[in-house]
Amino acid sequence: MNNHSPRKPTAARTKPVGTRTAGKTARQGAKSDKVDKVAKQAAPQSDKRQRILDAAVRVFAEEGFYNSKVSQIAEAAGVADGTIYLYFKSKDDLLISLFEDRMDSVNAELRRTLGSPGSAIERLRQIIALHFELVEANPAMAEVICVELRQSSKFIKEYANPKFAEYLRILAGCVADGQAAGILRADIDPQLVARSLFGALDEIALSWLVKRDKFELQRAADQMGRLFIEGLRAR
Repeated sequence: MNNHSPRKPTAARTKPVGTRTAGKTARQGAKSDKVDKVAKQAAPQSDKRQRILDAAVRVFAEEGFYNSKVSQIAEAAGVADGTIYLYFKSKDDLLISLFEDRMDSVNAELRRTLGSPGSAIERLRQIIALHFELVEANPAMAEVICVELRQSSKFIKEYANPKFAEYLRILAGCVADGQAAGILRADIDPQLVARSLFGALDEIALSWLVKRDKFELQRAADQMGRLFIEGLRAR
């Protein structure tokens, strides 16, 4: 990534991830707060780089990664084509940077969730619910992560993916805490649980993105919580 900074950074224009309407319950308000925190972390003000990332999300989601052009992203971000290369080496690098920024925010929210009072079982339920809340609140970003990211050969073949590895460690740590407390089965590898849980969450999210009118994500979160937790619960 080129370290030269642009001369006059302009304020990023971001859209709030979710809005509140009258009559929402306290639970829905808490969900909105979580989503807002992730959105604020993902889109700091006065950051042209973030403006480019925000534009890339829209373009990648609408056009697909392969069909997208750097010139389209530049136009959507309101910058010159060459400005993109001040921040990103290539379109692949832009896609990977978008993923890393998003995962930083998600991992920070997961750590806050695990730091809240409650048992490992309650935290697992919260993690599952949070995953779907973020997907539902920002479907364009979710589509890029679930679908378009896999279209990058650089991401698949060359990228070490440390942010995702951290995500798995956080999930595995929650399971290990439950095992240490005696409330989750001790005969299952926490890393295996973490990968299995993410795979299930990712597949459900992808299905919802393709068929949004077919089922409710909150209902899916409740059912997945029961499925995984009952399977893990110590007997």
